[in-house]
Amino acid sequence: MKKFLDFLDNRLEISICIVLMCVLSVVLFIQVFFRYVMQDSLSWSEELARYCFVWLVYMGIPYGCKIMRHIKIDAGLYLFPKKMRKYVVIFGDIIFFAFALVIVYFAWGLEQKQILFGQLSPAMQIPMWIPYGAPFVGFMLTAVRQLQTIIYRCKHLAEADEEQQLDLENL
Repeated sequence: MKKFLDFLDNRLEISICIVLMCVLSVVLFIQVFFRYVMQDSLSWSEELARYCFVWLVYMGIPYGCKIMRHIKIDAGLYLFPKKMRKYVVIFGDIIFFAFALVIVYFAWGLEQKQILFGQLSPAMQIPMWIPYGAPFVGFMLTAVRQLQTIIYRCKHLAEADEEQQLDLENL
């Protein structure tokens, strides 16, 4: 059980992203082969590739949070005194956490409507709540990762120097 939980904590998002990228690449290769070599087109391949790409984007967001590599505007950060910068970074993380929770709230409403309507995708005939679930799942994981980041930064606030506090590669 500990190995499974460790896997979920350390490798969940990247594993999902790798699988989605592989499926996306294979499906697009098959589509190109069928279109240009076999002179025929698959009806479902573009739809599957699109849904894989959407899920890939939304799974990449929590992974970016985990490794703390999202784009940040740090020019404004250096306007603050050195002693305050750590707190400003944590405040920014709290704002991002709140934003993720807002997106989760609205994405859940959208997800409920898709489940209620029972709409199917045009080519693959899968329930549309599956592709529409990407924002909900992605931002739910993002909120969890941001909460982990906030807790880590608060625990190590006193002992971390500024550079370590801002980068945090060892989370």
